Amino acid sequence: MSAGVVQVAGEVIANRRVGAYHHLTLVAPGVAELAHPGQFVALAVGGPTSANLLRRCFSIHKVKPSGTYGGTVDVVVAAHGPGTQWLTGLSAHDAVDVVGPLGRPFPLPAEPVACVLVGGGYGSAPLFWLAEALRERGCHVEMVLGAASEDRLFGVVEARRSADGVTVTTDDGSAGRRGWVSDVLGDVVDRTSAGVVYACGPMGMLRSVTDVARAHGAVAQVAVEESMACGVGVCMTCVMPVTGNDGVTRMVRSCVEGPVFRGDRVRWDAIEGGITRVPDDALGAPRPGGH
Repeated sequence: MSAGVVQVAGEVIANRRVGAYHHLTLVAPGVAELAHPGQFVALAVGGPTSANLLRRCFSIHKVKPSGTYGGTVDVVVAAHGPGTQWLTGLSAHDAVDVVGPLGRPFPLPAEPVACVLVGGGYGSAPLFWLAEALRERGCHVEMVLGAASEDRLFGVVEARRSADGVTVTTDDGSAGRRGWVSDVLGDVVDRTSAGVVYACGPMGMLRSVTDVARAHGAVAQVAVEESMACGVGVCMTCVMPVTGNDGVTRMVRSCVEGPVFRGDRVRWDAIEGGITRVPDDALGAPRPGGH
């Protein structure tokens, strides 16, 4: 296990339903003390006798380094498959094995600068802790939260406490403005003269956020939602093409080299419809007719 990462026998303290999601608070001694905004935890699912060998990875929503029970970590879970359904069915005092904190956190600006934080669905989970850290550094912080419908938004009330301004969008117009986060983002960046846009959510959203940020003179820092199984760089399920400082595209592991990347370094042209391909010009890419 890498330095700064621990594996602990965690325990559920609370499991609350929030719209379409579940908000879990776990006692995870050591994890909370080491974590930074943008990092994630990998949770074992199904219990000790389960056939679910692969962990499920979740962005850290917030931490409390010390409390009645010791350090706690909060995560937001959408119940999709058997693993996440098992997690959302847990009750207080149930055990969960936790590995974390994992991945590279959001880079924070050295000087106070206006920032826009963009979340899609429960992708907004890590942004509230980030907003806190940015405001402690004197940054003006605005949030743009979007989802398909009102019940799929996460943290709108919390956003109004955490940020200097909040814009909400829904695809169906059930809350806020009808449309996508990318429809309103340019105006927010221009109005605040933001230098950095931070985003977390589906890959298609991150691509459009990167395009809008670039067009309006801001740098995008995006936390990708690639499917991560091990969380520690061993299984290679989460590789994606990213261009380095040297201009060379490499297939990197989003759980170790990410999950946060500069948006303009991600090769979005090779990621479509949930499928990631190796660009022809990537280091080590198969050559036509090669063996």
